[in-house]
Amino acid sequence: MITGIGLDMVHIQRMERWMQNPGLLQRFFHPGELAAVLERKSNATASLAARFAAKEAFGKALGTGLAEIVLKDIMVVSGQKGRPEIQAFGSALVALKKNGANRVHLSLTHEHDNATAIVVLEST
Repeated sequence: MITGIGLDMVHIQRMERWMQNPGLLQRFFHPGELAAVLERKSNATASLAARFAAKEAFGKALGTGLAEIVLKDIMVVSGQKGRPEIQAFGSALVALKKNGANRVHLSLTHEHDNATAIVVLEST
């Protein structure tokens, strides 16, 4: 059963500004997530924008927003064959359990000026 759906879009230019302030990146991204993206170098800005959109979409899918969630507790990783996945820790995991979901589906895309993410929460 689907317990929530969230969609978000982020202007990639926003991440370009954030890239100039490592403190912002460290505040909003899990250290492992940030290291993986910055290590690749190519398309890092678009990848970070998509990941930030995923965090926002996750909050929307929960139906509660991100008010009580530490954004670093939501980590977007590349799973099998590069498929994006969300790993929830700490405050994000608590919110996910409250929602009743035990599966998180994620799709990311970016083109030109925008990055978009959709999150579907499912209880199986």
